[in-house]
Amino acid sequence: MAPIRFELIRTDGAARLGRIRTARGDVETPAFMPVATQGSVKSLSPSDLRAAGAQIVLANTYHLSLRPGHGLVRELGGLHRFMGWDGPILTDSGGFQVFSLTKLRKVSEEGVEFRSHVDGSLHFLAPETCVEIQQALGVDIIHPLDECLAQPATPTDTERSLALTLRWLARSVAAHRKGDGSQALFGIVQGGIDEDLRRRAVEATVALGLDGYAIGGLAVGEPTERMYDITALVAHLLPQDHPRYLMGVGKPHDLVEAVARGVDLFDCVMPTRNARNGQVFTGDGPLTISHARYARDPAPLEAGCPCEGCRGFSRAYLRHLFMARELLAYRLLSLHNVTFYLGLMAAMRGALAAGGFRAFRSRFLDRYGVESQDGSPDSTRDTEA
Repeated sequence: MAPIRFELIRTDGAARLGRIRTARGDVETPAFMPVATQGSVKSLSPSDLRAAGAQIVLANTYHLSLRPGHGLVRELGGLHRFMGWDGPILTDSGGFQVFSLTKLRKVSEEGVEFRSHVDGSLHFLAPETCVEIQQALGVDIIHPLDECLAQPATPTDTERSLALTLRWLARSVAAHRKGDGSQALFGIVQGGIDEDLRRRAVEATVALGLDGYAIGGLAVGEPTERMYDITALVAHLLPQDHPRYLMGVGKPHDLVEAVARGVDLFDCVMPTRNARNGQVFTGDGPLTISHARYARDPAPLEAGCPCEGCRGFSRAYLRHLFMARELLAYRLLSLHNVTFYLGLMAAMRGALAAGGFRAFRSRFLDRYGVESQDGSPDSTRDTEA
């Protein structure tokens, strides 16, 4: 029996309403995965996540292998027990984090040699090792080691990188088949912004008959419209009866646009990382709580938001906490942002179920806009949440 099963419930254009069935519970899609990089969504407990509406979380193979070590996690009963989360967990391969080290790593056919960002110690990550680490963690959905190129990249480098990623994928599949069959393996479709390479990547990856498919190598410097075009192309080519995961893309309007192009799963560090920098997401666009305009503002962060921060506190109080560097500020702002993201996904699922996604998309983008309410910048991918 397959470790996961995807059910396509309804479509609206390319947008999809679905369900991923796992041994630890169902995931209604489209869904956002809060990022628990080191086994924790920063400042939030598992009960906070459940209250916010989280169904599944993402953890990071690279970080957990270095600290506390996957052997220790296995010894203590696996990552679910270790972090106190009883729902599904997806791990990425750590490839993005390793390749972001730049000067601290060396790539070869066998894998990647790198120095730890923690203590400078030397490590080697092979495709087989990457699978073994995730098996030790005992999570539900795992990913193969891949090479993630920053953009812009030359056509020669992109083609070379894709060929290496596909060879590593074949080795990862072989290693995965030696496991107990309890974990789903997703393939990662690379190929930069070259449409022909992306087509080649989809064909080679799908031929291996994996449990789901991730779209990697985006939100790494390419123009936004190009990211949308590649997302639409790859999603269209992937099988209808398997989940599709867009890695690391997470601005709210990008989530809506990617759902419109056929994506089911998302992750991004933005809700928590931006909260720690004082940026709050609302339906009218992001705001920066440190701005003086909020010093006497008695309103909640967003009217109608069910999070603890909005139910109990004003913008003025939360600004005071943030300016005083009180730890409660980071927790409440993070909880609000995660609640906003998960609420956005729930709203999209509701619109899809009612056959009104196109109208929802138009209303959301008209109201949210792309720019901040107060001119503050936002950002996406990083090596840690």
